[in-house]
Amino acid sequence: MNATPTLQDIASCVSGYDPNALPVAQAQEFIARLVPRVQAVEMLPIRSALGRVLARDIVSSINVPAHDNSAMDGYALRGADLSATGDTVLQSAGTGFAGQQFDGLVGPGQCVRIMTGAVMPVGLDTVVPQEFVKLDGDQVRVPAGIVQTGDNRRFAGEDLALGEAALIAGRLLRPADLGMLASLGQAEVPVLRRLRVAFFSTGDELRSVGEQLDAGCVYDSNRYTLWGMLQRLGVEVLDLGVVRDDPAALEATFRHAAANADAVITSGGVSVGEADHTKQVMASLGDVLFWRIAMRPGRPMAIGRIHSDGHDAILFGLPGNPVAVMVTFYAFVRDALLAMSGAAAQPLPMLRAASTAAIRKKPGRTEYQRGIVSRADDGGWQVAITGSQGSGILRSMSVANGLVMLHHAQGDVAAGGLVDVLPFDGLV
Repeated sequence: MNATPTLQDIASCVSGYDPNALPVAQAQEFIARLVPRVQAVEMLPIRSALGRVLARDIVSSINVPAHDNSAMDGYALRGADLSATGDTVLQSAGTGFAGQQFDGLVGPGQCVRIMTGAVMPVGLDTVVPQEFVKLDGDQVRVPAGIVQTGDNRRFAGEDLALGEAALIAGRLLRPADLGMLASLGQAEVPVLRRLRVAFFSTGDELRSVGEQLDAGCVYDSNRYTLWGMLQRLGVEVLDLGVVRDDPAALEATFRHAAANADAVITSGGVSVGEADHTKQVMASLGDVLFWRIAMRPGRPMAIGRIHSDGHDAILFGLPGNPVAVMVTFYAFVRDALLAMSGAAAQPLPMLRAASTAAIRKKPGRTEYQRGIVSRADDGGWQVAITGSQGSGILRSMSVANGLVMLHHAQGDVAAGGLVDVLPFDGLV
């Protein structure tokens, strides 16, 4: 078995790697090479599997539907009986109901009243909707040109054929997937175990909600935004609270987190010149790198592996400023946690919108600005920057409904210029 590569081994594979000025794309590449995947599998009832990652391909053991059937209420007939020049007059031979097989014989010039989902009678291949026909006793008149041979018939296996892959391993199961599993008669589904993620905030100035706010202190908001973002990913979360800037307390918390989780996320204590002990404790417990990423907000970040009780955990040390925490989470941590969960790649949706005003931007770093996306008069998308973009202004994230992403090599944006936007809907 190959030895686990060190962080320096991984860095050597990233072209132009510079920890002091790391472009966002290179940081993402590094993290993608670093993170392991969950392997343990468990069987769950399909109603308990929503949002879980499928562990193995699901192959259909039946045809869905099992038989050719009608796509609507109407009359089943032979396409060969349809007149090419005028109305077609047919004799009704009976009725076919959903859930029952029509066993009668249907001769030329005859049709069968049929319900949606009912099995197509032998020899019939076309359905005319009931609202298009004219009835005269047992006679059914089909106007010319209303249907063509094969119309409104569902084929056996049209949805899923016997032996066809219905769902592919790595899929995050959605409501429609649960319905598909049920349509195959599958009561249980193999899923990967949930990824376990521990998180905490660091800093003597932080107070938890409910505590007295002393002079110079602030309430810790990061744990609440982190909790919300992690909930969206369906991982198992372990909130370890606020840890003061004390080496013994920090080491104990890191060790507990690494022993009980697959990933550990911290906020605060990773900036250059920080007076606290967080970086020293991180480095003492494993293989950790400290980056300055060419981005705004969120320049400082720590990444690596930490060890405790024979167990390794991936470490994501995020900045302390509230907006920077959210931006770095979506730039780096989200995709990494999904990959660790065994999920197939789930790229964030991006839309193009016209900026309502000019935006100043220097090439050489990626910038994420808070924006409000709306419909322009011409029906296209437009985005307005929320105002001050300081990384501590959490309210701007609440007011915004998307992040304007200004790419590494991009320069100033003129009013009306198109920019990429990550919408918040379904994200934050």
